[in-house]
Amino acid sequence: MNVSEFDFDLPPGLIAQEPPAERGTSKLLVLRRETGDVEHTCVSELPNLLREGDLLVVNDTKVFPARLLGTRVPSGGAVECLLLSKLDDDRWDALVHPGQKLQSGARMVFCGAQGAAALHAEVLDQHFHGRRTIRLWSENETTVEDAVDAIGHVPLPPYIKRDDRLNDRERYQTVYARERGSVAAPTAGLHFTPAILRALDTRRVQRVAITLHVGYGTFQPVRVEQVETHTVDPERFSISEAAADTINRAKAEGRRILAVGTTTTRALETAVRSGRGVITPQTGWADLFIYPGFTFRIVTALMTNFHLPQSSLLMLASAFGGRDAVLSAYREAVQRQYKFYSYGDAMLIL
Repeated sequence: MNVSEFDFDLPPGLIAQEPPAERGTSKLLVLRRETGDVEHTCVSELPNLLREGDLLVVNDTKVFPARLLGTRVPSGGAVECLLLSKLDDDRWDALVHPGQKLQSGARMVFCGAQGAAALHAEVLDQHFHGRRTIRLWSENETTVEDAVDAIGHVPLPPYIKRDDRLNDRERYQTVYARERGSVAAPTAGLHFTPAILRALDTRRVQRVAITLHVGYGTFQPVRVEQVETHTVDPERFSISEAAADTINRAKAEGRRILAVGTTTTRALETAVRSGRGVITPQTGWADLFIYPGFTFRIVTALMTNFHLPQSSLLMLASAFGGRDAVLSAYREAVQRQYKFYSYGDAMLIL
């Protein structure tokens, strides 16, 4: 299967640069898998599209301000560091720029306003494409995480062509975020508000949270020509015993299981394979690449944002909704001026 089969024309002006004025007001395109029918509504209508007994599975990961801006020591040259994941107490996997000037032993310093909450870093090991293992430490008994929270920037996706602002700390985060660890938001969840969640509760739609920490690999383009030769970066996920029991019960009872986002989908479908048909409590790595021809064992409905042409996320949506139907819906979304990507509108595949 050629990657080019997942292309579509997307005017740059439809790539959302800002969140909607109010959370929960975005457009929602509904695609019915059995018929291919498309409906156009609003995210706030989601409770009316679901039914009693449906199980909503969300990703409760929390984005942290992982982008650090500072200077090299002693030259004073500008440096940027994106913290990707914590390896142990003081070592981190990071993406640094300019990579060619930050070799093993290089040092950096990051400061906030008026020089507050300084962080120091040393490159311990070099990897490909600017990836480094670094050691981080702080000053004045401030913890590293507190210093990162004080001086870090929200790591907005590369297709948002502006600097982060203070309100991004709240808007580039789901209202149910709990578990710190992501460098990108599980964007389908950005649409939910407390009012929508209450309406779902009133309709007796069950809800359960799992965790998958979204890595920078979610933005990596597919660089191969054949879909089958692509691989995705592994991402850490965790499913509690209570969540596993709830999901297994819904599956056994034949109830609809709606995954909110591609991250939730990958975690669930990874977990059910390691559990030989059931979800077991576990912490592991999701490296499952889902594309057309994939057999879904848990997820029976999907809510997701609109994705990049020729991306692995579009391939996942196409695997679930059917390539022709999904691409046809995408073309209709373009015609109707839907907004795309992280701060954009949403799609519900039932």
